[in-house]
Amino acid sequence: MTVRIATWNINSVTARLPKLLEWLESAAPDVLCLQELKCSTDAFPYDAVAELGYRTEAHGTGRWNGVAILSKLGFEDVVRDLPDQPGFLADDAMLPVVEPRAIGATCGPVRVWSVYVPNGREVDHAHYAYKLQWLETLRDVIREDAAGARPFAVLGDFNVAPTDEDVFDVAAFEGLTHVTAPERAALTALQEAGLQDVLPRPLKYDRPYTYWDYRQLAFPKNRGMRIDLTYGNKAFADAVTDSYVDREARKGKGTSDHAPVVTDLEL
Repeated sequence: MTVRIATWNINSVTARLPKLLEWLESAAPDVLCLQELKCSTDAFPYDAVAELGYRTEAHGTGRWNGVAILSKLGFEDVVRDLPDQPGFLADDAMLPVVEPRAIGATCGPVRVWSVYVPNGREVDHAHYAYKLQWLETLRDVIREDAAGARPFAVLGDFNVAPTDEDVFDVAAFEGLTHVTAPERAALTALQEAGLQDVLPRPLKYDRPYTYWDYRQLAFPKNRGMRIDLTYGNKAFADAVTDSYVDREARKGKGTSDHAPVVTDLEL
């Protein structure tokens, strides 16, 4: 059985809906993990994607976050939010808010989590500590599935570049988030828990970045970062036949600032 699984930070599913529908038709993933919906659960365009054969499980509040899984393989055991997921205490809030940053489901033979890891903002900001706590919780949550025989993967926007090779110029990020030792240690902890980074294979470019800022011609100049990742257990990784960044989806007007990452499995 061939299964195609993808992840994409869509940067507003409402604004990018035509791009999303076009890409679903051309790439035809069996399962797609989306992040940064920027819409509420009820406002997701379920009917539009259903016309292409996808059921959707979404989780959003209509603000900056939000995650979803689209599947042609059905759904079982859907979970919204990580168990014991930490919340973030904003400056103007009385209590921490658990943001819609994770949704898990079993889709046919594969179990997946779609995750949108907190950005971290600045190293000395409370959001950075929240990010590290969030990643620690993710590690604890995935242990059992990572050790299991069923193909399992965590896909999404991790907001961490795993190595210096995953940014266009590491010197440009000195003192900034996304490349710090604690953030990268959190990714290493996921590997120690039983997951491995499924690396996309480069096509035209040696470094298969997944995100490019809208400003300063970052995409044409390939000044990007690889922060959209697929972390799979052994059963998942052993089944991979191909993995790539679909740069074509980043081209043109009205696109997300991220590109989809596609992984093909033979199960």
